[in-house]
Amino acid sequence: EKPYHCGICGESFSRNREKPYHCDVCGKSFSHSNDVSKHKRTHTGEKPHHCDVCGKSFSNISNLSVHRRIHTGEKPYHCGICGKSFANSSILTRHKHIHTGEKPYHCDIYGKSFSHCSDVSKHKRTHTGEKPHHCDICGKSFSLSSHLKRHKRIHTGEKPCRCDICGKSFSQNHILTAHRRIHTGEKPYHCDICGKSFSQSSHLTKHKHIHTGEKGKE
Repeated sequence: EKPYHCGICGESFSRNREKPYHCDVCGKSFSHSNDVSKHKRTHTGEKPHHCDVCGKSFSNISNLSVHRRIHTGEKPYHCGICGKSFANSSILTRHKHIHTGEKPYHCDIYGKSFSHCSDVSKHKRTHTGEKPHHCDICGKSFSLSSHLKRHKRIHTGEKPCRCDICGKSFSQNHILTAHRRIHTGEKPYHCDICGKSFSQSSHLTKHKHIHTGEKGKE
């Protein structure tokens, strides 16, 4: 049964889609009064829902429910293609783009497409130069939070990337990758002039000076 009818186009609905409840801060409209109350927390910063494991607070009880899965390990959303499981339905939706190749989010400056909405925001910083993530120790700014996290290891001395062969630790994963080639003997960088191979790109660059006669920086 669809008792609600649109007086303009005549289409019928099972629920009344009117939005009579309005936020007195921003004017956004809602169908239910409790939705207005929840929305207002975005303005007030109120977070009345607390995790009983770690104490973290949330404005919305559904966000708390999703957060709790970090502690329980519950992953109720499953990919029907590869079987991988996720704690959050939105993460599953993003994951599925890997299989479909879908990139529904577009940069409105150059038109580049992305599978994740957050990737568009990050990409746009290459155009705007925005660096919203600041080091509270030296003040240096970064466009990505992951870059700030890596940078902070300079100050803390943290070296979380550990070689499973010799046990040596490094602050960044790419340094560990280069280090492991000492053990494996891998030399993925090849000179296109003489064919000699090197374990690091910087070693190849120095080597090429032999052929070009160019002197490297001292």
